[in-house]
Amino acid sequence: MADKPLLDIRDLKIEATVYPPGEKPKTMTLVHGVSLTVEKGKVLGLIGESGAGKSTIGLSSMAYGRGGVRITGGEIFVNGRDILKGGAQGLRELRGKEVTYVSQSAAASFNPAKRLMEQVIEASLVHGLMSKSEAEARAVGLFRKLGLPSPETFGDRYPHQVSGGQLQRAMTAMALCPKPDLVVFDEPTTALDVTTQIDVLMAIKEAIRDTGVAALYITHDLAVVAQVSDDIMVLRHGRLVEWGTTDQIINKPREDYTRALVSVASHEHAEKPSAGNPVLKVEAVTARYRSVPIDVLKNVSVEIEPGHTLAVVGESGSGKSTLARAITGLLPPMRGQMIFNGRKLSNDLAGRTKEDLRELQMIYQMADVAMNPRQTVATIIGRPLEFYFGLKGSERDRKVQELLDQIEMGKGFADRYPAELSGGQKQRVCIARSLAARPKLIICDEVTSALDPLVAEGILNLLLDLQKQEKVAYLFITHDLATVRAIADSIAVMYKGQVVRYGAKSDVLAPPFDDYTDLLLSSVPELRLGWLEEVIAHRKMESAGN
Repeated sequence: MADKPLLDIRDLKIEATVYPPGEKPKTMTLVHGVSLTVEKGKVLGLIGESGAGKSTIGLSSMAYGRGGVRITGGEIFVNGRDILKGGAQGLRELRGKEVTYVSQSAAASFNPAKRLMEQVIEASLVHGLMSKSEAEARAVGLFRKLGLPSPETFGDRYPHQVSGGQLQRAMTAMALCPKPDLVVFDEPTTALDVTTQIDVLMAIKEAIRDTGVAALYITHDLAVVAQVSDDIMVLRHGRLVEWGTTDQIINKPREDYTRALVSVASHEHAEKPSAGNPVLKVEAVTARYRSVPIDVLKNVSVEIEPGHTLAVVGESGSGKSTLARAITGLLPPMRGQMIFNGRKLSNDLAGRTKEDLRELQMIYQMADVAMNPRQTVATIIGRPLEFYFGLKGSERDRKVQELLDQIEMGKGFADRYPAELSGGQKQRVCIARSLAARPKLIICDEVTSALDPLVAEGILNLLLDLQKQEKVAYLFITHDLATVRAIADSIAVMYKGQVVRYGAKSDVLAPPFDDYTDLLLSSVPELRLGWLEEVIAHRKMESAGN
């Protein structure tokens, strides 16, 4: 008789109470009767768009619901035990011992006042699984296995003293330290650049293989989940769409939605012909932060033509967002200048005219924190119309509706609050707010990195359509090479504050490559089985050769 599955979820139903402004509380069903199993030593990938229920289902394996979410139906068995009937003591024994969790944002999950080692071994000590010396020895071994620098002393650091990728691996070590049966990985590489992502992904893959732990791997990136999962479950609106082996899902998907997810990565944008004088010229800009006596931008020069898109790519810390801060005047350069729409820009924001502010707009990565949650969509989009053009009353409302139509949100959204919008809708409102100023250039800072593939594709198509209509130029900051192919006309590759490769997209993405660009391009996950193993083998050969 076959062993029982490690995790067995049957007909799971999860609900939450929402509080619409001015209305009575309502009950919303987040998960509609989903069932799944995970066997020992196997990895099940959960994939789907924002709001599909991936994280909600993953957290249910610990009988946990965040933000008022509650499990209202079904059964959840871990190691043959119904965890919903074990009471508070049973859950305390389960969490951090049998089932552990790796969140998307490691930076928000660690206590900044405690050293990493203290936090990594905490669950092992609380549950009495090993002595302090044994836990520390296991942690050091995990640091080494996960490729962290100086593993013997790495745990002596505080969270702010390590990079984002290192912190994500430290969180993986924290989850593996108690020797759990199941680890829930919740978007562990989504916020990382591709070079850091590939390191973390390889570390997670090898750690799962070497420890024999089972895992739920939650993501919206099918190419990523295809590298680590034995099986994949596709979810949408809290319902099961399709469940099968990784090979079947990526090579022979049965459902239309799954086929759309598989095909979304193939979109590519053709370069536009030259449009004449650039709308922005950044000339030999060098900048540094006051507290850091090191140049964070070093002699950077780029330009953008009207109606064109310049993609700025590179790993975390390469200077992409710092360049945006310099262009917007938030970080005045020490040397160099910027020519915008034929006139020299003041390096300092305080010295810029109202016209400078109007013509140079920005869309931020996290739409959630870029809007006032107490303001309606009409107020958010209407503010630039009032500030720059003095529009009020019915004239402003009419223009707000025109902008909503332009971003394909139509009627019924003007009176909504940000909390009543999906992730993609929030980003569209931020786009409409920037367009309300009738800018010449919009800086897009990682505007699709937090969105699922289908929503992200919709945002990119919208930006391209708006560019044709408005002739607006984009400076597109991203670490996603698929996004670059989909939207860019030219590319600047940044590394340690310098532009190391720059030109038309067709030239930058064509060999021969410099070492860093080659590393960047080779780190983009491909939607095929065995790709990660090939990368691991290739890098081990290179390391042995050096």
